[in-house]
Parts: sequence; C-alpha cells; structure tokens
Amino acid sequence: MALVLGMALALWLLGAVMGTPRKPRLIMVGVLYLAVLMLHLVLPSGHALRMATGESAALWLMLGGAVVLALVYGAGVRALRRRADKQASDTAPKPTSGSFSETELNRYARHIVLREIGGPGQKRMKTAKVLVIGAGGLGAPALQYLAAAGVGTIGVIDDDVVENANLQRQVIHTDASIGMPKVFSAEAAMRAQNPYVDVRPYHRRLTDDLAKDLFAEYDVILDGTDNFATRYTANAAAVATGKPLVSGALSQWEGQLSVFDPANGAPCYRCIFPEAPADGLAPSCAEAGVIGPLPGVVGAMMAVEAIKIITKAGAPLRAEMLIYDALWGETRKIGLSRRPDCPDCGAVQST
Repeated sequence: MALVLGMALALWLLGAVMGTPRKPRLIMVGVLYLAVLMLHLVLPSGHALRMATGESAALWLMLGGAVVLALVYGAGVRALRRRADKQASDTAPKPTSGSFSETELNRYARHIVLREIGGPGQKRMKTAKVLVIGAGGLGAPALQYLAAAGVGTIGVIDDDVVENANLQRQVIHTDASIGMPKVFSAEAAMRAQNPYVDVRPYHRRLTDDLAKDLFAEYDVILDGTDNFATRYTANAAAVATGKPLVSGALSQWEGQLSVFDPANGAPCYRCIFPEAPADGLAPSCAEAGVIGPLPGVVGAMMAVEAIKIITKAGAPLRAEMLIYDALWGETRKIGLSRRPDCPDCGAVQST
C-alpha cells in the first residue's frame, strides 16, 4: 500500500513542479487508484501484485470512501461559502444609478478633491463601463484599481484558470484560488474591494464572432492579453465599434503602454504592429520570464489611462507609446503615426 501511496504522491508533486492545475492532478491520482482497485478485484488472492499493493481490496475501498466523504464535505463548505458571499453582496447598500451614498463620498474623497476629476468626473466613472481582456499579469492590477476607483461596471473576459505559477505577479488571485477560473477569482476580489461596482465575468476566450457585440456594451477596452491573435481580434473590434483601446505589453524587465484610438486621430494597434513577429522573436513571459512587480506597474498605468479617458482629465497616451525599463529605472515616450493603408483603421475618419 505504501508503494501506491508513494506513486500517488510522486504524481502529485511532479504535476505541481510542471505547473499542472489541481484538477488534472486529481484525475491522474484517481486513475491510479482505480487501476489498483481493479487489480484487487480481478486478480486472485495471494497474487504478487495484490501482495505488493496492500493485499486486500477492502483497505482501498475504505480509503476511497474516506476521500469521497472529504470531497463531498469540501464541496458543501464551498457551496455554503458562495451562498453567504451572495447574501452579503445582495444585502450591500446599492445607491441609485448616478448618485452617491455617504460611504461612497467618503471612499472617493481623494478623487473628488482633485481639480481634474472632482464630483462630475467621479460621477462619470460611476456610470462608465470598462471591459478588461485578460485577468492575468496586466489585467489583475488594472481590475483592482478600476474597482477601487469606482468605475461603475467592469467586465472581465478570460478563459484561463488560476495556476500556482501565476501568483508571482497576478496579485488579484490567492493560493486558495488555484484551479478556479480567473474571471471568478477576480470577481470575488473586486466585490470584496468595492461592493458598489457591478462586475461582469465572461469565462471564455475572446473570438472574432463575439468581440464586436461585447465591445459595443462598453465605453473603454483594456487589452492585457499575452498573444498576438487575441490582440488583433481586440483591435479590429475596437476600431469597428469606435472604442478606445488601452493596450499594455511586457517582456522580462520592460513594459510598454499606449492608447489606440483611431476615432480620435490616433493609430490603431495594427498600424504599429502590422504583423505578428516570427516564432521566437517575441517570447511569452513563460518562456522569457518577467519580474513580478512589472505587470503591477504597467497594469496600474493602464487603469490610469482608462480613468483619464472616462473623466476627460489630462492627455491620454493617444499617438504615443510609453516604454518603462524597470531594470535601469528609465522611461521614455515615442510618437506613433497612423498608416493610411492599415487594413483595420485605414477607412476610419477621425472626429
């Protein structure tokens, strides 16, 4: 029996080292258990394999029953916790649209005293709708700060689940969230941060057939994705719906940020990056690595740009790209220009 338990532990630890989510690891251990149980039910008493794996099927049946009871108990506790969270959310004070409760006025006081935002700007944030693509390295801090700032409706779309390797930088998630869809983990954190915001989680991948209809429901789009296919999908939909696209990107120690907004004279993403780079030229964070706080810096900047667009404060990074080098503590801005022959925004007339 000790041999089998050792094999199960080895499978679990190997999966953890490889970054395998909890559910597939549980499945692997379950398959091992079923294989051993079948050996005991099929092979005759005294067989060498039965002797090496505990001799009797009764021990394995008892162990399996105990595990099932533990899983059922855990599921029951989680269900009760979700119900309690929902009741707490339902009973939280919900002021009428556009008005502020005394708690909200106190919460947003530091915004309201800012000359560039004030009461009117905070009200615009309350009625604004922002969609964040990706609840990972860039999306995590952007979502947290948008919720804390009082953006009234925040959508988040992501088809991924929380993994142990994410927690080095995706600070909206916790160890207890491993295995949970990122959008639901982020939703729970945002509701805990600010019960006055409406969070809309979409546990799915952004696709061409979905993007336009989804973007039409929001005022500003934040792109925190880590692959070019989704970035091009988001750009085409943002151009088609006339929505400003706040885009961030990361690589090792460097981050970049821009607001792509052809409706206001700025270039779109494809103007600057007409084609995806060849394989190996732009490695992902998993391949090249990334310093943990860097996504927080760039993601927070993305939230700032969204707030500036909503409140009409200052000058958003339209037709400019901000580049931040964390290793040497340097920032620089470069100008960006539209391409008249751009397939995505070439026909767009700026306002």
